[in-house]
Amino acid sequence: MSDTDATSEAGELQRTLRTPIVAVLGHVDHGKTSLLDRVRGSAVTAEEAGAITQHIGATAVPLDVISELAGRLVDPDDFDLPGLLFIDTPGHHSFTTLRSRGGALADIAILVVDITDGFQPQTIESLDVLRRTQTPFVVAANKIDTIPGWNPQAETPIRESREAQSDRATSRLDERLYEIIGDLSDHSFSADMYWRVGNFGDNVGVVPLSAETGEGVPDLLTVLMGLSQRYLKDEMAIDVAGPGAGTVLEVTDEKGFGKTLDIVLYDGTVTDDDTIVVGGSREPIVTDVRALLQPRPLAEIRTERRFERVDSVKAAAGVKIAAPDLGDAMAGAPVRVIRDRERESVIEAVQAELADIEVSTADEGVVVKADTLGSLEAVADALEDAEVPVVRAEVGAVAPRDVRVAETANEPDHRVILAFATDTLDDASRLADQEDVDIFANDVIYRLIEEYEEFVEERASAQQDAVLDNIARPARFRILEDHVFRQSNPAVVGVEVLSGTLKRNARVVDFENRKPKRVGQIKGIQEQGEDVDQARSGERVSVAIDGPTVGRQIDEGDTVWSELPEKHAKVLEQELTDDIPADELEALSMYLDKRRQRDPFWGK
Repeated sequence: MSDTDATSEAGELQRTLRTPIVAVLGHVDHGKTSLLDRVRGSAVTAEEAGAITQHIGATAVPLDVISELAGRLVDPDDFDLPGLLFIDTPGHHSFTTLRSRGGALADIAILVVDITDGFQPQTIESLDVLRRTQTPFVVAANKIDTIPGWNPQAETPIRESREAQSDRATSRLDERLYEIIGDLSDHSFSADMYWRVGNFGDNVGVVPLSAETGEGVPDLLTVLMGLSQRYLKDEMAIDVAGPGAGTVLEVTDEKGFGKTLDIVLYDGTVTDDDTIVVGGSREPIVTDVRALLQPRPLAEIRTERRFERVDSVKAAAGVKIAAPDLGDAMAGAPVRVIRDRERESVIEAVQAELADIEVSTADEGVVVKADTLGSLEAVADALEDAEVPVVRAEVGAVAPRDVRVAETANEPDHRVILAFATDTLDDASRLADQEDVDIFANDVIYRLIEEYEEFVEERASAQQDAVLDNIARPARFRILEDHVFRQSNPAVVGVEVLSGTLKRNARVVDFENRKPKRVGQIKGIQEQGEDVDQARSGERVSVAIDGPTVGRQIDEGDTVWSELPEKHAKVLEQELTDDIPADELEALSMYLDKRRQRDPFWGK
């Protein structure tokens, strides 16, 4: 055997199949946490506690435990993969935007849909994330136990449970499942019941289940293992002994250790004497691992000694890393072990990965803050879809410096900070009030953007109202016969508004030979003896007109107009046609026709 062959064989011996990483997405209250709790609880029940490792933000379920949970559905001899690693990061509904070397951190996903509620806004948001990251997924149609007449069959495969139901309950189940399949089709995903899917590469499998009773959970685990084995096996081959690579889930304070990193390790190994590079808000952080911490087995999780130190951790797994100088570390940032590699090359690799997920900004726009890089990217993508420009986008709490950036916006609509799943510092809140900067905060992306859009619409509406309040309005009105109460100084007459809005202080014109002739000005309007500021089409009121004398400049039965300055007519026709009623548009059109008979370009 040549040296090359020996080296090649040695390299191959280092490669092993890691556990696929599974993310759980879906609308709030559709059962994501309940499903994870069911998987964890069932796994602990099925096997001694030591076989199930509850990692930081992740639950590893080995293949033999999955086989026991799934029963005859999973034969361990059919699989090479070691099991499944379920990511558990509450509140991160856009979790799959967390990155691992430019791709989604999750290898596969579960989209949880309440079988009664069906598709909701966060369901659609999750689908957009899955499509954008090209993450394979299955749909968990949850809460089948809420179907009227359903007879629960605890922890059984769904087809077995289905056979135990009445025809009416089965019919109701099928009806709701096909609604979900139809909704998936509306969003360009071909789907069917998982047992009817021949090619999961082209079709999405729908698994009916109940996180409450455990029905269908064996099927879900079976589908996830089958999908991973069939489509992800090559991607799961890693050099387990190589320097570790992972992604930060959270940056937390741990008593006795200070700032720590909760990470998912998806490649290689990290040891308690490694030097690591972590993505920071200013620049990559180079630091030495002080301790690797993992929770004790699930059965002992409630003991006072919450974590135990370990010497090393192999991918794929969750682990807490204690190290100095982690103050600027960011959730969603890459973590790389240096070990026998050149320090600068690892730093450059981390910088390059951060640059890949850097949000593009404009010279003018809103300020965005978020809890993780993945969330920041998801918010930025949603804002781009909504055509909202971003001037600054960062991970972390809203700070005074963010307010200072927002207050420099030229557009009033951009004097805004959008904060997703992150806090606002007290001094930033006080400064925002002082500088008239609006801060919108929400833990749901679509609601955050909706609130901002509603704010912009309300501001635009208020501005339009202000414009309308200060602009002349078109009106055509007739002087009523036998309703002359004073002939002059001022003339007081009864009128009927034929179209438009007659306002106090409007100038009155009469058209003679297609030429407008000013005859006076409205000094007051009364309706049934009460002073009013305006009268609308169809109303009869008395008006005081300063200037004319009845019988000379105006007569009973005359139709006259409120005068429109040319600039006002131009604004009304070109900018405000959607904001004035149909009868005003009619009056405006007639007025413009009369003016343009003499000057075709008047008001244009």
